[in-house]
Amino acid sequence: MTEPSKVIHVRNVGHEVSENDLLALFQPFGVITKLVMLRAKNQALLQMQDIPSAINALQFYSNVQPSIRGRNVYVQFSSHQELTTMDQSQGRGDEPNRILLVTIHHMLYPITVDVLHQVFSPHGIVEKVVTFQKSAGFQALIQFQSRQSAVIARSGLQGRNIYDGCCQLDIQFSNLDELQVNYNNDRSRDFTNPNLPSEQKGRPSNPGYGDAGGMYAVQGAVGFSQMANAAAIAAAFGNGLPPGITGTNDRCTIIVSNLNPNKIDEDKLFNLFSLYGNIVRIKLLRNKPDHALIQMGDGFQAELAVHFLKGAMLFGKQLEVNFSKHANITQGPETHEYINSNLNRFNRNAAKNYRYCCSPTRMIHLSTLPQDVTEDEIANLVEEHGDIVNSKVFEMNGKKQALVQFETEEQATEALVCKHATSLSGSIIRISFSQLQSI
Repeated sequence: MTEPSKVIHVRNVGHEVSENDLLALFQPFGVITKLVMLRAKNQALLQMQDIPSAINALQFYSNVQPSIRGRNVYVQFSSHQELTTMDQSQGRGDEPNRILLVTIHHMLYPITVDVLHQVFSPHGIVEKVVTFQKSAGFQALIQFQSRQSAVIARSGLQGRNIYDGCCQLDIQFSNLDELQVNYNNDRSRDFTNPNLPSEQKGRPSNPGYGDAGGMYAVQGAVGFSQMANAAAIAAAFGNGLPPGITGTNDRCTIIVSNLNPNKIDEDKLFNLFSLYGNIVRIKLLRNKPDHALIQMGDGFQAELAVHFLKGAMLFGKQLEVNFSKHANITQGPETHEYINSNLNRFNRNAAKNYRYCCSPTRMIHLSTLPQDVTEDEIANLVEEHGDIVNSKVFEMNGKKQALVQFETEEQATEALVCKHATSLSGSIIRISFSQLQSI
């Protein structure tokens, strides 16, 4: 067996694969210091900051088949202990320009337009900023008033960290001539035109579901990158994925059919499917009222939802859950937007939430409860959904929680979809399935 090295050898790298695609696979495990694309051999060499980072990456990908653009790639330790050459092609040229393309590596904290403006404005007048999510992770385009300011900013900031030990700046010159900014909000800003509207697209969901602003908005966007999720998946399933989960699916959109159109809505679907990953948007199909499209944060989360919810009973119907032929759901007046919702469970404690994924059970777990809550109040909250076999209120780490056991999985599922994220004595409660067999 090849001795561990901080250099990783990647095979079966197609010509369509970019450096950013490779970076997205390995950045969750540590800083990448060098990358060499061996185009003629369909291979690449990638150097991590240290050997433990490389070991973590290869251990993870021994359980999860890595793929790029639908093509499996194969990884192993390189016989090189150190790369002495580095490919200098950066995708975009080094021709100086007043617009910078900035990639944020090892992003542990939210980065907003205001943060970027604060970092770059000391080097010159910043006119426009646009942020977006790509396979490489969180990126931004920053337009200065002059090319000289952009050159000074790149020279002074390249490789620096915004915060101590994380959020490293990788800066290239863009080949764009002018940034087009349509909205002034946390994701884009035209500092020369303060009168632009904030973005209002798509039908908003009920209060609390889609209206998280500021920091939550950026955390939501980051939560959907493969880069941010891979480390959490590794922590949750380090000993192997659940039976039936391949980890190779890259389809993010799910189609759900045989719904009960008289009782279902987008927020109830959100409550159920958000157990398995972050939700981007949901669309109920007008021409097929028992069908819905649900776009998950990534292919792994979509695979969990399909696997664990296929055949589940809800409102007297057995759900059909499959991958959709649509890569994503187009934003529009009939879609409900959830990408910025602070109710998405996987923006925090993602590894813990992955570990709790399971098919619907007869037992639900309630948390973030009022400190003075009683068993009677819990029963009153959920008893309309079915016969309660047993219930228990208890305290964990100083916080009140509860377990409720129903007669059937369907009753427990109905209670979850109807009562998750509702208010009880001023507290917004969280509900998930428990894998305990009895109380």
